[in-house]
Amino acid sequence: MFSPPDAPKLPSVSVSPSAEIVEGSSVTLTCSSDANPAAKYTWFKENLLKGQGQSYYFPSIRSEDRGIYYCQAENKHGQIKSLQHLLDVQYAPKLPSVSVSPSAEIVEGSSVTLTCSSDAKPAAKYTWFIENLLKGQGQRYFFPSIRSEDRGIYYCQAENKHGQIKSLQHLLDVQYAPKLPSVSVSPSAEIVEGSSVTLTCSSDANPAANYTWFKEDEDSPTASGQIFNINNTSPEHSGHYICIAQNTRGRHNSTVHLTVLEGKLHPHCFTGHMTL
Repeated sequence: MFSPPDAPKLPSVSVSPSAEIVEGSSVTLTCSSDANPAAKYTWFKENLLKGQGQSYYFPSIRSEDRGIYYCQAENKHGQIKSLQHLLDVQYAPKLPSVSVSPSAEIVEGSSVTLTCSSDAKPAAKYTWFIENLLKGQGQRYFFPSIRSEDRGIYYCQAENKHGQIKSLQHLLDVQYAPKLPSVSVSPSAEIVEGSSVTLTCSSDANPAANYTWFKEDEDSPTASGQIFNINNTSPEHSGHYICIAQNTRGRHNSTVHLTVLEGKLHPHCFTGHMTL
């Protein structure tokens, strides 16, 4: 039966497989139009030319291939475009990124938010870890008042039904004023005139503390540094010595009392703390 010449009719687009399309699978788009003579077909993605032929084939479809596709059917009597077709590609989460707010220095007592973001289809669910210990769920992890103990290595895990992936590790650094210093005395036995004694001051601080030593009732520092050595001691060295630990976030101090004895008597030495 003779068919009269005719321009292409509105093309239809079919997708194989017709079920969910997952990244890495093979996918075929097919364009069909009633035309006489038979139509030639051109494929477009969001108005960009992609290829020629009735079928357009993805041997291993990628997440970047998702988008709006349509085909154009043409013969010598005319041309016509199909309706637009959304090609949806599902995929496991990509490598997550971790952001911190505020992005400046984090100070103890401030509020801090960690945010995990990953490109995924369907949308990912997120889990937070500190040094492999589970901390919480959700895209954001919030510290209403962060503590020095919260500093450490954090990472998040993004997961959907197609897979899971961990972010790179992120050091959450928390700055804080020095904690109460501890002061030690060596030797801890009797301190006899003419001997040497070493005072050591230690404080947990971030950034690291600077140390200054004062003797009671003296305005000028006796020494600086974590370790204070007194050589060839005499009874005049007896008294309270105050160690001040200080950084850009604050200061804290402790005191120790030394008694330097004449001859081999029993010493009187104790440690404590006081606030300047």
